Amino acid sequence: MAAFSDETLQIIERVARDNGIEPAALKAVAEVESGGRAFAYVGGRKEPLIRFEGHYFDRLVGEHRRAEARSAGLASPRAGAVKNPRGQAGRWQMLERAARIDRAAALQSVSWGIGQVMGAHWKHLGFGSPEALAREARSGIEGQVRLMLRFIHANRLTSLLHARDWAGFARRYNGPAYAKNRYDVRLAAAHARHRDGRPSSVPATSKRGRKGTLLRRGDRGDAVRDMQCMLTAAGHPLRADGVFGLRTEAALRAFQSRHGLAIDGIYGPASRAALSDALPKFGSWRGLLTFVARLVAAWSGLRRS
Repeated sequence: MAAFSDETLQIIERVARDNGIEPAALKAVAEVESGGRAFAYVGGRKEPLIRFEGHYFDRLVGEHRRAEARSAGLASPRAGAVKNPRGQAGRWQMLERAARIDRAAALQSVSWGIGQVMGAHWKHLGFGSPEALAREARSGIEGQVRLMLRFIHANRLTSLLHARDWAGFARRYNGPAYAKNRYDVRLAAAHARHRDGRPSSVPATSKRGRKGTLLRRGDRGDAVRDMQCMLTAAGHPLRADGVFGLRTEAALRAFQSRHGLAIDGIYGPASRAALSDALPKFGSWRGLLTFVARLVAAWSGLRRS
């Protein structure tokens, strides 16, 4: 499991305190639901983690478009029949394809953000439309946390969190199959770690791992994952695992060499600025084609590695 950055944990804690919920409990729910990841880079933009549910789309799509959705492999009456791509970029592409058939149904057929809240709950959660729920999830980490809290409050789960009734909470948050996936056990373990201030299974980001500061080999966390995604988009393919290891250092050194920077394998202000400038801009077809070509090259390189 990955580890939330200090910044993400601070946001969760602030929102929890503002709403009278024990911070360790809300951190535990967010960690178990998201695997410790707060976002993914998709097309150069930070996006919340999503999962597309084809059986929801099958039920919600207009009857006159259902056959089209099924033919495209986006809808099925059977839960689990429509498989999600492993990566978030592929899942966002799946959402975009579904949205071209029926946008409102597509947005409702996705579980959004660190709380993995289904878009289909938009009305129950007090949003004016599925689009409004999606905007909240895409507005940033705080928006994702607020969305998760709306679901908890709307379904009267707050008392279960206060009582630390992990089985009762998991049953109502995740459904009757919670025990199979050991959600209650995982929630209890995550709560104990956050309550006692102990690190999760992957060490939390060091001070060097915070955004805007130096990153070097040995660091890990969201800031490292950001850098890895940006290096991949800039033509230096890496697995975005959030761990600054030898391959990440080699890719950074190669980037530094190409752009005339000090080749020290340390991600500081100069490398950060150069990498940001090196990312393709989408204001023209040339920029878009460059970005696609780099992604194809990066994917080919990762498959060979």
